[in-house]
Amino acid sequence: MIIKRRNFIRTSLAASAGLLSARQLHAQQQFKTKLFKATIVGRPEEDSLRQLKEAGFNGVETTAVISESEAADCRRMADKLGMRIHSVLRGWTDMNSPDRAKVEASVASAAEALKAAKGYGADAILLVPCRTDGMPMPEAWDFAVEFDEKSSHVTRVVAGDNDKYKPYIEAQNRATDTSREAIRKLIPVAEETKVVIAVENVWNNLWVTPALAKNLVESFQSPWIKFYFDIGNHVKYPAKPQDWIRTLGPFLAKVHIKDFKLKPDGHGGDFVHPRDGSVEWPAVRQALDDAGYNGWLTIEDGGLSLAEFNKRLDMIIEGK
Repeated sequence: MIIKRRNFIRTSLAASAGLLSARQLHAQQQFKTKLFKATIVGRPEEDSLRQLKEAGFNGVETTAVISESEAADCRRMADKLGMRIHSVLRGWTDMNSPDRAKVEASVASAAEALKAAKGYGADAILLVPCRTDGMPMPEAWDFAVEFDEKSSHVTRVVAGDNDKYKPYIEAQNRATDTSREAIRKLIPVAEETKVVIAVENVWNNLWVTPALAKNLVESFQSPWIKFYFDIGNHVKYPAKPQDWIRTLGPFLAKVHIKDFKLKPDGHGGDFVHPRDGSVEWPAVRQALDDAGYNGWLTIEDGGLSLAEFNKRLDMIIEGK
């Protein structure tokens, strides 16, 4: 009887272990999409890429806009290490400047970034077309935007009286028009290089709702214009990051990873390391899956070891 009882216990424990293993396997397989881990570097160097590879990263985003041939050399080096240079961070430009020379220079610099991206083997550039500042603007939590779907022009930014914000509304609509005009000049270069122009709004008080951002990129009617979504940058606005992701859907080109800790009243806060803030990461991971996003998660943060950042990215990818 004792032997039988021991056998029963062993059998039960084995069955329980098998059930747990099956559950763990199911948790790992619940997402249809595949995500890749990256961080931001300057000019890609062999030593730094090797360190990132050893830490568990799959690739990098580079800020170095260099010649196409130099970029191709970097690509060959990265390929040997099994790493990918997936994006070029072109960043801020002056596409809404009243100075036509600055606008033209911005278009030219973006074109150079597209050519560099082709050399790197990257499939997108991050482009911030312009900025607005120097005028009264709503607090992030007060935004209640309405816009014209044909023109992408904002008609109001808060509920109630918008008189105070008329200069801002005018500036935003002008920024939309000038950015659209300038970016359209770049579409032939994007087509030639096979590199997406991924527009980002940063903390720029431009295109601050997911519907408006989608409307802007959709208006180009080009597969080469999409949106670069920074998760941490959008926590302070009314729409949650997961709502942005689902709304952008196929227009989502790339994702930057950082976090933001809201104050108890939800009004403002501070940037913190991923998973230390107010981002609902399991909901974000599910939204990425729902949106069909197979792509890169690029850490835009510092202050932790590569191993720790890699660990946190793994947890995000697992939906934790």
